[in-house]
Amino acid sequence: MPSKGEENFCKKMARSTRGVHAISDALVNAKLAFGFLDDSVWADGLLVFYEVFRYLEGAMIRLRNTKIGLLPLSELQRTEAFERDLDHYLGKEWRKNYSPRDSVTKYLMRLREIEDTDPTLLMAYIYHLYMGLLSGGIILRKKRQLMQKISPFKASPSNDGNSITDFGQNSIFQLKSDLRESMNRIAETLDEDTKNKLIEESKIVFELNNEIVKSVQTGNHVFEKVLYFIGQIVLILCILIIVLNILFKYIIR
Repeated sequence: MPSKGEENFCKKMARSTRGVHAISDALVNAKLAFGFLDDSVWADGLLVFYEVFRYLEGAMIRLRNTKIGLLPLSELQRTEAFERDLDHYLGKEWRKNYSPRDSVTKYLMRLREIEDTDPTLLMAYIYHLYMGLLSGGIILRKKRQLMQKISPFKASPSNDGNSITDFGQNSIFQLKSDLRESMNRIAETLDEDTKNKLIEESKIVFELNNEIVKSVQTGNHVFEKVLYFIGQIVLILCILIIVLNILFKYIIR
């Protein structure tokens, strides 16, 4: 256990990956912001991560008798949730013509290589991806729901298609805390070389995430919707300014 004032392992990972993590956050926000107004962009964002989570959850079963089995993952399984959301956005036949894109295939090749040669390093992917879903994923969902409430393109906001960020009655704070504490406890049993490898692999996690996020499709129709929506906001603001000026000139005075 770290002595008083000493960094725990998760804090060391966070500090060591701060730069590439910031780039990743900015890229995700820039790309998936278009998904706030367009379901096809949101669905494409789900699709690029679907295979990654599916692979990791299969690996968790295969490696359940290793240290990976010590992570509290029973409440975090997301494969079926991804599939429900993709069924909602793409229709139930989407698998028929689906094949992973190149950036996703590259990601999966890295995961297979690690599982074959040094499976402990998969914990870097499991930790960062699930923490990301429990943090940034929840925030993106809330932003999207807010935008849908005020968007002229949605008749009414819906909770459908949000399964991957729905953890039922489980506390998000507690899920994150349990995952963080378990990762720190496991790290206490690892030698320094393995811990350093996990930190270095954590940087690769974000680099691979960035590559698949870059592949998310944002077509011209999405830009048209965004521009129209911005135009509506500007128009409302102009009307509000005019009304306030009239009130100030003729009533308040």
